[in-house]
Amino acid sequence: MIKILFVCHGNICRSPMAEFVFRDIAEKRGISDRFYAASKATSREELGNPVYPPVRKLLAEKGISCDDRAAEQLDPRDYDLYDYIIGMEETNVRNILKILPGDHEGKVHRLLDFSDHPRDIADPWYTGDFQKAYADILEGCLALMNYIESSMK
Repeated sequence: MIKILFVCHGNICRSPMAEFVFRDIAEKRGISDRFYAASKATSREELGNPVYPPVRKLLAEKGISCDDRAAEQLDPRDYDLYDYIIGMEETNVRNILKILPGDHEGKVHRLLDFSDHPRDIADPWYTGDFQKAYADILEGCLALMNYIESSMK
């Protein structure tokens, strides 16, 4: 089983969106049994809080549930538990690397680094553009899934 951890600042917008979008892609492809996806935060600000309401609403409109999800913080022990640790932007990656005991296995990446147009995913908490964040996350999750599937062959 391939284990993927999506990480953003607070774990209430982008990283849970990526977690549930990735799960949905795997489910629709009939390969959900091959993957475990989760999400966490680099900060402690939102710990215990549910997915942000605009994210819940957007995902529900796409037929994706994110119920019963509360923000958690990245832990140094997560490095050994996951095959991929995916930040949403360069700042997340820097903060991930401050928490983890290094990245000697090359597990840490930005989500859109797997796409044809590597870039950061802007935080919709600040931009208010949840549709743009969703579009970028969908692009990144599809690219990550294709990358993983091609490496499994």
